[in-house]
Amino acid sequence: MLKRRKLGSQGLEVSALGLGCMGMSHAYGRADRSVAVATLHRAIALGCNFFDTAEVYGPYTNETLLGEVFAGRRDEVVIATKFGFRIENGKLSGVDSRPQHIRDVVEASLQRLRTDHIDLLYQHRVDQQVPIEDVAGAVRDLIAAGKVRFFGLSEAAPATIRRAHAVQPVSALQSEYSLWERGLEAEVRPALRELGIGLVPFSPLGRGFLTGNAKRAEDYPEGDFRRTNDPRLQGENFDANIKLTAVVHAIANELHAAPGQVALAWLLAQGSDIVPIPGTTTIAHLEDNFAAAELRLPQPMLEQIEKALPPGITSGPRYMPFMQALIDKN
Repeated sequence: MLKRRKLGSQGLEVSALGLGCMGMSHAYGRADRSVAVATLHRAIALGCNFFDTAEVYGPYTNETLLGEVFAGRRDEVVIATKFGFRIENGKLSGVDSRPQHIRDVVEASLQRLRTDHIDLLYQHRVDQQVPIEDVAGAVRDLIAAGKVRFFGLSEAAPATIRRAHAVQPVSALQSEYSLWERGLEAEVRPALRELGIGLVPFSPLGRGFLTGNAKRAEDYPEGDFRRTNDPRLQGENFDANIKLTAVVHAIANELHAAPGQVALAWLLAQGSDIVPIPGTTTIAHLEDNFAAAELRLPQPMLEQIEKALPPGITSGPRYMPFMQALIDKN
């Protein structure tokens, strides 16, 4: 059974590993619904209580799926969802964190999730047209109304985090963090520790690269996010990056573990305030991922990994220009 960790200093306690649910309805092609449902129930059985979704996943269908699956089990789960995108004709068309839009999104998410409260509400991406103080104030009012329990940000820079935290304490920052992407370490991680804010790494397996199952972008099927939106899987970037995984594979072999388990164990070793949310749609991968919570990497192995995969070594930007531009740099 997964142990618990605290996210932030406001009282939010979750399983040491959560489950990113995006791939069950979004980004990686069509998932088998019956398998996804079984995977969600199996996650609870293994001690996972932390489930991550967003209105834009689908859009909307991922929240609906969780609402249906968790009906009757609401007290067993901590649900995190997100606002902050403008969705028109079923497609993302920019950001929108106006307070009235936040309130509208929350009401719609509550209906889809079949609940009267959202445990952790993130701003999905920072909206440079809306002061973060206004965003935090809107969430503060929703917390006061009992519709939200805790406030989170995603892909936010230290200055933005500090300004939001001064209005409504932030419990968690969700951002990409893994052996594949360590850009948070220089400035963001110290700010989170100073303020007592937890970190929820998404794509903790490097979008599959650290599992040993990565393919070139063109080898993914139509409709898969990685086919057109991940420069690190393209051309010379792929060739350079595939070489970086050698040390993870070597350590995995030595420990009789899977490479992905080593990658997750490394993340968990970075601090008790970190709760990764690896995504999967199958029970087999879920069980492999959650077993990482029991894997301890000896200090020499941690040092070996640090030497082989220092910050900034991955080739290529994280996203194509449109998504890259949405990462807060203030």
